Amino acid sequence: MAVHVLAVLAYKEGDRVTSALLAGSVNTNPVIIRRLLLALQRAKLVETCKGAGLGSRLNRSPGRINLAEIYRAVENSEPFATPSRKPNAACPVGNCIRETLDRVFASAQEALERDLEKTTLAAVIGEVKAAGACGRKKVG
Repeated sequence: MAVHVLAVLAYKEGDRVTSALLAGSVNTNPVIIRRLLLALQRAKLVETCKGAGLGSRLNRSPGRINLAEIYRAVENSEPFATPSRKPNAACPVGNCIRETLDRVFASAQEALERDLEKTTLAAVIGEVKAAGACGRKKVG
């Protein structure tokens, strides 16, 4: 959802966009969008002005925002996590499975973020425009 919202802001090329317009594009409630915008604002990806006719816009060019930054701004939980309940330490598997999985999951997380760093928001919006989806329908 965060990439979608930022892509709309990129598409609008610096114009301020209301949470209602963003919610319409994402097909969700404006309150959810406002919460998301707060996280994106904390990460310095957007700036938001409150009030009638105001809204949000990107804080920097889409070419200087990568998907890893967006991911880090909005993802609070670990995508790869071991259960909170401790396994049986007397079991030969239970004794070391957590440490083994922690290493595997940490490596997977690093690979995910490395891959996301390779794609900018500008590349995403470029592909959207090339697909013609935005050309057929007016955004907002």
